Amino acid sequence: MSAPADHPAAPGTIGKTQGPTAAGARRPHVASVASRLFVSAALWAGAVLLIGGVTLSSYYTRSVERGFDQRLHVYLKTLVAAVADGAFGREDPGSFGEPRFDLPLSGWYWQITRIDRDPPESTTSKSLFEGQLPRLADLGVGETIVGTREGYARGPDEQRLRVVERTVDLGQDGRYLIAIAAAADEIDKDIADFNVALLISFLALGIGLLVTTWFQVTFGLRPLRRIRSQLAEVRAGGRSRLDGAFPKEIAPLAGELNALLESNREIVERARTHVGNLAHGLKTPLSVIANEADAGDDPFAQKVREQATLMRRQIDHHLERARLSAGVAFAGETAEVKPALEALARTMEKVHRDRDLTVEVALSEPLRFRGERQDLEEMVGNLVDNACKWAATTVLIAASSVAAVDAGRARFRVLVDDDGPGLDDGQREEVLRRGRRLDETKPGSGLGLAIVSDLAAMYGGRLSLDRAPSGGLRCDLELPAA
Repeated sequence: MSAPADHPAAPGTIGKTQGPTAAGARRPHVASVASRLFVSAALWAGAVLLIGGVTLSSYYTRSVERGFDQRLHVYLKTLVAAVADGAFGREDPGSFGEPRFDLPLSGWYWQITRIDRDPPESTTSKSLFEGQLPRLADLGVGETIVGTREGYARGPDEQRLRVVERTVDLGQDGRYLIAIAAAADEIDKDIADFNVALLISFLALGIGLLVTTWFQVTFGLRPLRRIRSQLAEVRAGGRSRLDGAFPKEIAPLAGELNALLESNREIVERARTHVGNLAHGLKTPLSVIANEADAGDDPFAQKVREQATLMRRQIDHHLERARLSAGVAFAGETAEVKPALEALARTMEKVHRDRDLTVEVALSEPLRFRGERQDLEEMVGNLVDNACKWAATTVLIAASSVAAVDAGRARFRVLVDDDGPGLDDGQREEVLRRGRRLDETKPGSGLGLAIVSDLAAMYGGRLSLDRAPSGGLRCDLELPAA
């Protein structure tokens, strides 16, 4: 059995190349523009909200303390006045209209201490219940510009107190330390309530900012997504260029991409022309040499004919590879598989009608080839032509989708089976080498399977040979699907 004969290439036939990627190679992870914009905006918004929250909480804490201290200063001034006019020595200042000064351990206390005596003498409110208030000076609290001290201290039963005290010097009448204290629970509760409300408000504001940022990023990057979608359509063959109006920041990018696509088309067309010119320029002199050699029967003429045949095979092979490489450089075409296979089946039945062959086509689902129809016809046509040469009665062409190994890379398989004598393992490996023919009785150059294998590889596919269920040869061609 021989490799298939050369299948004439359809004019203008081109293919598309898929950039080879090493198996298992890992692409470095790069954050998307959307995620960068969103994360950076979220971090800045979070930082601003955090700083603002801390600032507002600190300001409110000082405001609450000032308001609370003002109430304590009212009682402090009353005590200072009582001490200054001598009323303190004649009568107890009492509760100032505040019942909690009379309730034991109520949290509201006053204390007057004569500090010019040793030991100091103290008079306290009934609420202190024989206890004593700590001195803020002993706790390291400094005086304000008006001569008072304000701070926190631990009182009876380890209560946390807000204390305001002042020293009054009456000369010969003595020096007094007057202190007013109240439980700090009220301050702590007000601050805690404010912080909770502030946290809830800022969380709601932060969520609102994140949602707004997400919408802004989504809306702002929509033109880029449109470009990506249109490029995918170009690659799939749905369009030939980017269309529509783009923002002024994106328009230059779209224009450059369109220019690149147009330049790629021009390169492909020039390559086609050069390949055709080269084929004509080489084959014509080679044919003249072969014809001149046919005029003689001497060993030299035989050697020339032999080498001319070998040169023609090599030229055909390398020109075909060059043509395919030029065509595969541009992506964007797609072709329906079923019409192409059915047309090939009808053509091959007519070509081999003298042998009464049956060429059957079986497709389980609609399929599209991600490439030009001429390339699909050339690959499958070579395989079917080869099968028809060796089949006894029937050639079966079956196509079906293949589970994609890589995400986003759909594939399909074309199986060409014949019921001929088939090949053993060694012969199947041998016929895939270019120019190798196992049977010289059949016409052909031995380049057909090699060309199919090369073209399939340029599309990122593959060709393999096996034994068909009918006993003949099975050609398994795997190609990218659109």
